[in-house]
Amino acid sequence: MTGDEQAVTSRRRVLAAAALAPVLAGAGPASAGGMPEGAMVKPVTTTLSHWAAVAKVLGRSGSLLRGTTYHTPYPRDDLHVVVEGNIVITPELALGAHVAFVRYADGSTMCMGDVAVTEKELQRVVDAWQANGIALTALHKHLPAQRPDVWWVHVHGHGQDELALARALRAGFDRTGIPPATPSGPPSPVALDIAGIEAALGAKGSSDGVVYKVVFARRETIHDGHLVLPSGLGATSAFIFQPLGKGRAALSGDCVMLAEEVQSVLGALRRGGIQLVELHNHHLTESPRLFFTHFWAVGDAVELAKALRPAVDATNVVPTTS
Repeated sequence: MTGDEQAVTSRRRVLAAAALAPVLAGAGPASAGGMPEGAMVKPVTTTLSHWAAVAKVLGRSGSLLRGTTYHTPYPRDDLHVVVEGNIVITPELALGAHVAFVRYADGSTMCMGDVAVTEKELQRVVDAWQANGIALTALHKHLPAQRPDVWWVHVHGHGQDELALARALRAGFDRTGIPPATPSGPPSPVALDIAGIEAALGAKGSSDGVVYKVVFARRETIHDGHLVLPSGLGATSAFIFQPLGKGRAALSGDCVMLAEEVQSVLGALRRGGIQLVELHNHHLTESPRLFFTHFWAVGDAVELAKALRPAVDATNVVPTTS
């Protein structure tokens, strides 16, 4: 190779590295592959009072899950979404948005979330988050044949200034039609055979008065780069039942899987008559690598739960109440 050729090759490598730099900077913590366990940073316990300033920036209050995760919901009460032509979806079934904050032993804060946006909102919301340093880690749909079209955007941020993260997230939320938070009353029983669902799934769930939800968390410790994720954050299977009357329900949710579990889960869902909607990742740098499948079905709620059980049994998960 001549001197000129070497110079050209060197310049190309420099330009390639420069082009990748913004992507890597917005991708969250670097991969933890090969990093010794001692280098991992664990979450710390907090209280609701620790997050008061974040709540003020976000414009709504949240709740503390398992002592480490500050969770704030953004239900899309403003949307009227119909699936398969005649099933009206409640925000609690599949039109939720949420963000979660976690503090770490090194003084940093991580935020991540899953936000439902309309197709008309999507590009301007993405632009706002990218302009404010919030990384996008997934973009997909949760529902089949819906009108209007709704997309789900997974977001991630990490830094020393939790209020800057909150302001960055707020910049995107302000470009949506998400309405202000409204107080909710105590939950009412949902018109479903709860005992039958729980027996079929081998786990207890919870009701908010609109839907019934059963959640399973991965047993493994999940790392996002050098950060240890709290149990149940970004690594859960959720099965949500919306009553349709006479024991029937619309079923939506997702299963979290390792690569070697994916085909077993997809096969189990299809054998149970459950529609597959998406297969994708929610993270960029997690270990072990996680895959998620979103699904949809309509039918007798207990029979749907029975159809889900083989998919649960094919994954290394444990029931959780949060």
